This record gives sequence, C-alpha cells and structure tokens, in this order.
Amino acid sequence: MKPAPTTLGALRASGHTFRSVKAEIAGNLLRRLRAGDRSLPGLVGLDDTVLPEVERALLAGHDVVLLGERGQGKTRLMRTLASLLDEWTPVIAGSELHEHPFDPVTIGSRRLVEELGDDLPVDWLHRDERYTEKLATPDTSIGDLIGDIDPTRLAEGRSLGDPETVHYGLLPRAHRGIFGLNELPDLAERIQVGLFNVLEERDIQIRGYALRLPLDLLVVASANPEDYTNRGRIITPLKDRFGAEIRTHYPLEVADEVALIRQEAELARAVDEDGAEVVGQVPEHLLEVVARLVEQLRGSTAVDQASGVSARYGVAAAEALSGAALRRAAITGDPFPVARIGDLSGVLPALRGKLEFEMGEEGREDEVVEHLLRMATVTVYRDRLAGLDLSGFTDRFASAEEDADVSIETGALVTSGQLLDQFDQVPGLAQVLNALGVSEDTVSPGQAAAAIELVCEGLYLTRRLSKAVIDSGPRARTIYGG
Repeated sequence: MKPAPTTLGALRASGHTFRSVKAEIAGNLLRRLRAGDRSLPGLVGLDDTVLPEVERALLAGHDVVLLGERGQGKTRLMRTLASLLDEWTPVIAGSELHEHPFDPVTIGSRRLVEELGDDLPVDWLHRDERYTEKLATPDTSIGDLIGDIDPTRLAEGRSLGDPETVHYGLLPRAHRGIFGLNELPDLAERIQVGLFNVLEERDIQIRGYALRLPLDLLVVASANPEDYTNRGRIITPLKDRFGAEIRTHYPLEVADEVALIRQEAELARAVDEDGAEVVGQVPEHLLEVVARLVEQLRGSTAVDQASGVSARYGVAAAEALSGAALRRAAITGDPFPVARIGDLSGVLPALRGKLEFEMGEEGREDEVVEHLLRMATVTVYRDRLAGLDLSGFTDRFASAEEDADVSIETGALVTSGQLLDQFDQVPGLAQVLNALGVSEDTVSPGQAAAAIELVCEGLYLTRRLSKAVIDSGPRARTIYGG
C-alpha cells in the first residue's frame, strides 16, 4: 500500500529522510544480516562463496560486474538485488527520471520545486519499478544508453543548448534505482567509453553538451569469460571503474543442483475432462539423476567446459520429464502421470542444443550423453538403495519353470498399472519406496512404478539383469530379464 504523503510539505512533516540508492541498499542489507535472514533469497548454492562477496561490495557502495559461464544465475542475482530497495520511495509526480522530491536533478524539476514549494505533488514508486535491465548488443548506441537530442522538442522552438531538448536513455531513466547490463563484452568498445562518466563522475554528456546530472543508481553488469576472446572484451578503463568483479559458479553440491531444479522447473500441467488440474510429477530420485547427469557433463572432456553446462539444462530436463509423464497419461489413460527413469532417454536428445561438444565429438553427442546418463543413474541407484535386500526383485527374474515369463516390459506408453500387474506383489518394495523418500501411506501406483523401473535399471547397470530395447522412437519398449 502506498504511503500517505502526496505533497512535498506532507512528506517533510512525516519525517521522511532522503538516502541515496546505495545507502538504501546497504541499510536494508545490514538489517537482514542482523536479523539472521538471507540477504538475497532464491539464489541456490552461493551462500558461502558468491553472496559474501556481493554483500561486501554492496556495503562498500561499489558497482559490480559478475563474471561467469552461462546459466550460473548472474541475471537472477542482478534482479534479486531490487529486493534490497525500500518497498516504496517518493518521487516528484510526473518526473521523467523519478527524481526524489528532496533531491531534484533536472532543471525542470528544480523549477517546479521553486514555484510550488510545499505544494509540489509527490507520487510513490514501488521497488519493482526501480530495476532497469538492458541486454548489450553490438548495435546498442549511445542514444539507447545515455540519450540524444529530441527533434520534436527542437521543433517546439527550443534551442540546441536547452537541456530540456534531451531525450534521456536507459541509464538516466534508471535514476533512483538499479541498472543491470547483461553481456557487457557485446557492447562496442566506443559505446563502453560512454559509460566512463556514469560510473565515475555520475554525470552524462550528450552531443557535446555537458549536463551536470548527478545520477543516483547502482550499476551491475554481467559477462562470460569466454566472451573476452570470442565476441568482445570489457575495455580496461571500464573494468577499473567497477568497484568489484565477482566470479560466479555452478552449484558445487548435487543437493544444491536438485534444489535449484526444483525451484526453477515449471512442471507440465493440464486440465482433465472434469476440470481438475493434472500435473506431470517428477520423483525426487529422478531429479537427483538429472542433477548427477549435469555434474557428469560439467566434468566430461567431451563437453566444451569453456562454454559451460547451463543450469537451464537440468531445469529443461525436469520439465521435459514432466511433459513425458503427462503425454503418457493422455495417450494411455493412465491416471497417475509420474515420470520414470526410462523417459530420460526420450527427452535428452531434444536438449542437445544446450550443450557445446569438443572438436572430434561430432556424431557422438547422443552416445556421450547416454553414457553419462548411465553413470548418473547407477550412482543414484547405489546411493539411494545401497544395503537394501533386493532379492524380491531378482527372484522375480529367476523362475525355475522353463515356460514361465520372467521378463518385464516397460516403455513410454506402458501405464503404471500395466507395469505393476507384471510384478504382482514384490517383497522389499516398501523399503525401496522409503529409501526413495516416498511415504507408504501416500504412495500412488505411478510412484511405485517409477521406483520399480529404477530398481530394474539399476540391476541392469550393475550386471545383475539383462535388458533389451525393442523398436525405437516414441513407441520404444524396454524388456528387462527374459
């Protein structure tokens, strides 16, 4: 809810005090730290590494450049900084640059303050409107960032020397807020020079006119180390004007990668014939397999590590698994849309574009990912189910009768009910479900089928069970045993 004062006089009477943007951010950050709250909630796996560096930079009042490979949360971090601003801040009503009533910076606003005094209209700006973001591109101009002469104002009869003929760019319009500049090296070097005064003297120059415009803002930029050689570079004088250069990184622990995927993934949803929402579920152990796969990819010599393996890869894989479960439910009528380990082989080829492979790996991309997927799966299988008695499963495939069908068939279009019917009752399934974090009281057939398929795949990968894949594509079937 907006604060009450609507005039300059009422604002003064309320006891409001003016703080610069950086002082505002520092004060709110200190308040969170003293209360034991997270300084920047929603950032996973950075608490003990990146965030302390960011906190120190913000408390020092420094502009920041974030340096890291793609998909390391640089943009998310930039946007989260806006939460450290005051929820509402007063501005001069109608001000093009959202000027504070106690600190007008343009000639027009100063004139208004002199003319209207305490009757100056005051409006309130929410912190969500105080964050401005620009993706740097080679065609970005000085006019885009700083501003240019507005010909329509000249046509109104004003002279070229009149500061009010200026059409302000994104940076001045970010006054009293945070300006985020993504992919800074993509900005042409001659345009980077135009940022010198903004970062150091806090004023701007347009078409040879030196406008003393003391901008009040925090500038945060991002860059990929690879960009310094492949696409462009941050010129040294500009780097020198940033107070802090902070290296970001991918999650260091698998648990953090799982938490990140869970936080960011938007699972597939649909509405059934009765109007109820149906969600394609992705079990916890499957999220862990995806996280382990991402870890394997980041350590593989077949993958270009300079390019990196974005966190978006794991997020997209989880979302695709959710879509696979929902698709199976729609086609087969399975009322329990839960993703299974076999669904991964079908969704990963569609994510190939998110990976950059080393020279010499052409034609082997799917093979590399499949191999790493097997390694990720067997790691989760051993971590989760180590020490459990799985003889109830292995005995199912060790029938002494020659005419007995000891095989199990599964696939993208095999329902959870069809898979469970092939097992009847399996001793030890309750222990498996418990080890996978599924409560026996709330377990669904879809979750049970997902657990069984993980056990079968794990037994195959540990050479305790045979496996054959029949057909290919969306109707592929997998036969375990037999």
